[in-house]
Amino acid sequence: MALRCTPQIEIDEAEIEESFVRASGPGGQNVNKLSTAVQLRFDVRRSRSLPDAVAVRLMRLAGRRLTGEGVLVISAQRFRTQERNRADARERLAAMVAEAAVPPTPRRATRPTLASKKRRLDEKSRRSSVKRLRGGPGDEG
Repeated sequence: MALRCTPQIEIDEAEIEESFVRASGPGGQNVNKLSTAVQLRFDVRRSRSLPDAVAVRLMRLAGRRLTGEGVLVISAQRFRTQERNRADARERLAAMVAEAAVPPTPRRATRPTLASKKRRLDEKSRRSSVKRLRGGPGDEG
């Protein structure tokens, strides 16, 4: 079974590595006995499931969750059960990949309007006259 991130992108189960560790959050008496927190690892650089452009955007988006080798590490310990933490980590991975799959809209260069140029120049001349009226050093004597 694969993890579907977008209609076009799905991550193969073999590319996701999960390990279970002790959580520091809710858990009551079980907090010191059970390993409910999930640490999901996904190698972004070597993934065959992601197009190159998406992988590059995902690495930029991951920030400090990305290791030096290009492995994305997601820790989930919000819930008291292993299953819910596992589902939470997978949902977060899918959401990150979906966000990275959207290409950024290119910036279109625009020119200032004639009215905005006129306003700018009027304000400059107004400031200029204010400063000119202040006078220079040694005016009063």
